[in-house]
Amino acid sequence: MTTSTRPPRRDGPEIRIGPGRPPGIPGTGGPGAHDAQATLLRLWRYLRRQRWALVAVVVMVVGSTLLNLVGPYLMGVAIDDYILVGDLDGLAGIAALMIASFVGLSILTWGQSILMVRVAQHTARELRQDVFAKLQTLPLRFFDQRASGDLMSRLTNDVENVNTVLSESATSFLSSLLTLIGVVAMMLALNLPLALLSLIVVPAMTFFTRFVARHSREGFREQQSALGELDGLVEESISGGKVVRAYGREQQVIEEFEQANRRLRAASIHAQTYGGLLGPGGNLINNLGFVILAAVGSWMAIGGLATVGLIATFLNYAQQLRRPINEVSNLFSTIQSALAGAERVFELLDEAPELEDAPDARPLEQVDGRVIFEDVTFGYTPDVPVLKHVSLEARPGQTIALVGPTGAGKTTLINVLSRFYDVDAGRITIDGVDIRNLKRDDLRLQLGIVLQDTFLFSETVMENIRYGRLDATDEEVIAAAKMANADHFIRHLPHGYQTVLSERAGNLSQGQRQLLAIARAILSNPGILILDEATSSIDTRTEAQIQDAMLRLMSGRTSFVIAHRLSTIRDADLILVIRDGEIIERGSHRELLAQEGFYHHLYMSQFKGLGTPSPAA
Repeated sequence: MTTSTRPPRRDGPEIRIGPGRPPGIPGTGGPGAHDAQATLLRLWRYLRRQRWALVAVVVMVVGSTLLNLVGPYLMGVAIDDYILVGDLDGLAGIAALMIASFVGLSILTWGQSILMVRVAQHTARELRQDVFAKLQTLPLRFFDQRASGDLMSRLTNDVENVNTVLSESATSFLSSLLTLIGVVAMMLALNLPLALLSLIVVPAMTFFTRFVARHSREGFREQQSALGELDGLVEESISGGKVVRAYGREQQVIEEFEQANRRLRAASIHAQTYGGLLGPGGNLINNLGFVILAAVGSWMAIGGLATVGLIATFLNYAQQLRRPINEVSNLFSTIQSALAGAERVFELLDEAPELEDAPDARPLEQVDGRVIFEDVTFGYTPDVPVLKHVSLEARPGQTIALVGPTGAGKTTLINVLSRFYDVDAGRITIDGVDIRNLKRDDLRLQLGIVLQDTFLFSETVMENIRYGRLDATDEEVIAAAKMANADHFIRHLPHGYQTVLSERAGNLSQGQRQLLAIARAILSNPGILILDEATSSIDTRTEAQIQDAMLRLMSGRTSFVIAHRLSTIRDADLILVIRDGEIIERGSHRELLAQEGFYHHLYMSQFKGLGTPSPAA
């Protein structure tokens, strides 16, 4: 098995390449996630929002089906009543009726197709909207366990499969069903023995269709899942293209893609092989039935038991009986694929959202900034705690620095403070109130967060900074950029503050992206500030330039600063040394150096080499 090219997450759960769930994590899809009837019922709930358009479609389908049945009947009448007796005037009249029926049939078919396309597009839009909205409500734990490419595939490929079936196949399926019913009714009305003879193909087709459905349905599910996995690999290889090339892993990425591509091919072959049986097999059964009907009908006509026109009518109806069965056979693979896609969409919609605010949740408009962790324990996966019985107190206006080795739990501590995850045991309070009893949105609005992994949108520089406070004026945005020392480089961009950033802000350096994130936090004017390696990607000169601005920003605010560079946190009011999810040392810079413990070792390794720092350092 090839190894992933994705680097390990620094301080959180393991990320797995490919769609689905890591081993041991049960699905949370609804009870009808893999039930065709339940899936169709849920699709109907979307469709019925356009009930009047659907009523119009049904009326046109019924009309076109009736007109389609008129043709063979008129042909039989023309043969028996006009052609055999040589009545040319009557033949001309009935020919005109047949032409009118064909014209009406074409108009109704065109109208129902156009209207159904509108219904399908509206339904697909609502499905996409619901899926995207659902993604905004899911907890971060969900995304830790899913590949983004697979989620994108559900939002695009799977929804589009549903759209294709609704717009191109739904009316055909309904028309085929009504045609089948109409043809059977007409046959029974005209001649019972010939009708029963014509219908001998129906039980055979029913049995054959169930056989194919049973063996192909799982194949289509696997096909959609494999497609999602392939999309995930493509998305990952593009977004991580620089890393792939930097480490010369192009061949490994190609091999991973080839393996996923083979899995998709195998699943598709399995699904399409069984699905493809229905067309040829159905044709064989129908052709045998047609031959039997033609032979018996000819014998009856010769023996005077039926007219030539009646036999011609029945042969035409037999052909029409084949058409809906063949159409359903041809639509079978498409419908199965769409059902599999719809199941994946509804499985996502059934995922448990982020926990709602408690009914008595309190608003949080202003904070003094007193933050207390009381015996907090938390793990991203059960029985693997990342934080272990953590207790700390940050008084209003204090700067709390978090230091320690990679993976110690520093970022996790910030994650639970922000309620990206809820603690497993213990509690966290702000100004004496458990954060689980606060409105989540209010809590996060009071937290100004600058993460190590800066994310900027494909928008203008101005709008990216304004993301911190959407009602901010241009002047306030510029003032925040100046405080973060970003104004100078922004004005040197091609269009200044109106420069549109490329995807993931690839047209800026990492340090410039970090400065914009800091400006965004300044603009939000939070009550509590969180800096997760906020200056990790900024050169020494730029770092020195923004120190005063950062100190002004932190003044009067409770601030949590995660840093590997110990030079940036020597003036912190309290330094917490975290290792293996536990606080092993706490104190000021001088106090920790004097203890000559783990912090002392970190300081020596960064600044003094083999020398011994003085307490005044």
